[in-house]
Amino acid sequence: MNRCLVCNEAMKDVLTWRTLLKRADAKVICKSCEGGLERITGERCSLCSRELDGIHRSGDLCYDCSRWESDNEWSGQLSRNISLFHYNEQLKEIIAKFKYRGDYALASIFVPYLREVLKDMEHDLITCIPLSDERLRERGFNQAQALADLLGLCTVELLNRIDTEKQSKKSRLERISLPQVFEVKNQDLLQGRSILVIDDIYTTGTTLRQAAKALKKAGAKAVSSITLSR
Repeated sequence: MNRCLVCNEAMKDVLTWRTLLKRADAKVICKSCEGGLERITGERCSLCSRELDGIHRSGDLCYDCSRWESDNEWSGQLSRNISLFHYNEQLKEIIAKFKYRGDYALASIFVPYLREVLKDMEHDLITCIPLSDERLRERGFNQAQALADLLGLCTVELLNRIDTEKQSKKSRLERISLPQVFEVKNQDLLQGRSILVIDDIYTTGTTLRQAAKALKKAGAKAVSSITLSR
């Protein structure tokens, strides 16, 4: 009998031909905990996946993306980001255990959801947002790469991170004012290619836009991204 990776409660498996054939995507989270994951639904920003409402929008963009796109330095750098969940308290706790406390197994919770949207993301190459060497030593693994590995994706290292300060400790203003924090590697692979970037959380969009800007400057045709939460 399997146990939920979040609450450790026993889960009864209902065996059908469908579940037997799709064992790789078997649920590892109980219905109660899954219910605490709040999917982003309805009309959303065409660029970052934020749910739209009548106040915080400009056409099919949220107000934040409208500001990014009105800045000549950043306009068109990131083609599209798809996020799956709202960053609510349940998801915040799961990601904290996964990302900061080394509970690698929790990444498997998100595999079926990511696989569902990946099939609609056009790309030539897939890469992950890298950690600085210091962060990698602290955590022991890159959370974005862990997601890609569990999905069985073939990724290419295209970026190095050249800053060392924790992004989670920075304010929004500090994040959007940062100098470029990425340098490109394997530049010869980029020419005219569409790149899909994997990360865990879309906060202000600065990290992904900096990655996109570096990749496009080095020759990439387009850069899109997929993240767990927004």
